[in-house]
Amino acid sequence: MTLAPEALDQVETHPVDVLVIGAGGAGLRAAIEAKAAGAKVGLVCKSLLGKAHTVMAEGGVAAALGHVDPEDKWQTHFRDTMVGGKLLNNPRMVELHAKEAPDRVRELEAWGAVFDRTRDGRILQRPFGGHSHPRLAHVGDRTGLEMIRTLQDRAVAAGIEVFMECTITRLIKAGGAVVGAFGYWRTTGAPVVFPAKAVVLATGGIGKAYTVTSNSWEYSGDGHALAYEAGAELIDMEFVQFHPTGMVWPPGVRGLLVTEAVRGEGGILRNKDGKRFMWDYLPEDRRGEYAATDEEAATWVTAQSQARVVDARRPPELSTRDNVARAIYTEVREGRGSPHGGVFLDISYLPADHVRRKLPSMYDQFKELADVDITRGPMEVGPTTHYVMGGVRVDAETGASTVPGLFAAGEVSGGMHGSNRLGGNSLSDLLVFGARTGAGAAEYARRSPGQAYVDPVQVREGMRELAAPLERGEGENPYRLQSDLQDVMQRLVGIFRVEGDLQEAIAELRRLRGRWPTLAVSGGRVFNPGWNLVFELRNLLVVSEAITRLALQRTESRGAHSRLDYPETDEKEWNHRNGVARRAADGSMEVTTTALPEMQPELRSLLGKAH
Repeated sequence: MTLAPEALDQVETHPVDVLVIGAGGAGLRAAIEAKAAGAKVGLVCKSLLGKAHTVMAEGGVAAALGHVDPEDKWQTHFRDTMVGGKLLNNPRMVELHAKEAPDRVRELEAWGAVFDRTRDGRILQRPFGGHSHPRLAHVGDRTGLEMIRTLQDRAVAAGIEVFMECTITRLIKAGGAVVGAFGYWRTTGAPVVFPAKAVVLATGGIGKAYTVTSNSWEYSGDGHALAYEAGAELIDMEFVQFHPTGMVWPPGVRGLLVTEAVRGEGGILRNKDGKRFMWDYLPEDRRGEYAATDEEAATWVTAQSQARVVDARRPPELSTRDNVARAIYTEVREGRGSPHGGVFLDISYLPADHVRRKLPSMYDQFKELADVDITRGPMEVGPTTHYVMGGVRVDAETGASTVPGLFAAGEVSGGMHGSNRLGGNSLSDLLVFGARTGAGAAEYARRSPGQAYVDPVQVREGMRELAAPLERGEGENPYRLQSDLQDVMQRLVGIFRVEGDLQEAIAELRRLRGRWPTLAVSGGRVFNPGWNLVFELRNLLVVSEAITRLALQRTESRGAHSRLDYPETDEKEWNHRNGVARRAADGSMEVTTTALPEMQPELRSLLGKAH
């Protein structure tokens, strides 16, 4: 691929077959697979290699290995995922995920990942909310870190070219297809172009749209917005997962993740009165899956600590994330919260050495950041914005979007998790679909012509956008706009939603969008965080509007989407329908619905009464 001579021949260019944007678990796995297929691969990351949000995934990777409970099979994993997603998942994606996750985990082990072990030397698995069997392969509570270490080493050994500290601001198109990307180096501010036969988006989530989030600074909806502006469809964006347990004190670490592994290892949730309140919030149709007494729950915890299977049902704290988050939010709202606006999570009743061995990161995190010894007393926790189930509509087999040449994997893609993601499924999702998407992109690139024309007009437009905030002189401070945006989303589009709040949010977002062209920053381009924020805010405004408009459209409560004015799940109107946001010809956002892919009869039979 070449740039036309008149298209600013001084612009740095790096032609590749497959360009992967994002170097977390999904991006690394896609790059490894594309390279193995013979493609020339470029891997772009906004930060440094290894500094990916995947490292913050602590609890484990979900796969039906059957090491602790031999009854666990892909069929039960399929059912749990579909039921957890309230049947809004793409069934083919869930089938592929459940079938292929065990092989992807074993592959990771073969590449050098060091997992915790059973007594007979196999990969140990722990229980997690919504999973009917102990299913999460883990490395203490540092599983994501080990995954990134392993994948990073594999990618470097494969000779994949990595472009660090580079931000992509637009995708380049020709003839309706994506043929590359334009961006800039964060270290110098200089523009850079990546001509590519196929582009894979693996940029993660949208957490920085909210004030309280477990997400790192990189999560500004970049891939979602890039795909949307290129003409791809975004689905299910109304489903934003608020993880039940983030730190609430001290203020500087508010929202920092407290892994579900604490509850998986036996952590108990109590309100300020000492009541174990989760008993009161179990869904009526699923109460039979949970322990009926403290004694039964204690029996289960003891058995799990010894990697034994017993008939006792799991504790109520291991209900699905959407349910636990709503329960905690309700306890706090009704005045039964902890001193700093959360609830208490207590695992101190277990032996101290066991807690430190199983949860080393959590022990260090609370000791160093909150001066709390979790082996001696409870933690204070509350909901934190964690994950978006929605994203780019993709083909289950290949990760291809609705725009030729554009692919997506990991959190930036939609369909796999339905209306609520089960803990641990994100790490197996990025392994399974990272590999599939890398292979799909490499095959597309192989079938593409050897040369393609990169439009110099699009490059010039990208360069003008980069220069505008620096040349504007007087204008709006981007940090003020960021604060106002996060306030709107946190107040009006949070755990519980109503039509009035959503309408107000849409109006506020319209005003915020009108302020974006007035953003101005001082200084130069070199290491200028305010300048970087300008382009991230453009992306956050896109995803915030998609979340809000689709939340207003969905007049029911399902999974992570809770409408106080429509508290019931509407099986007649909304079953098997995805919300869709796409860019209209006039540049506005239009929302609609489409039918889910049809589920094959043999898969439907696995759901039992749930279907």
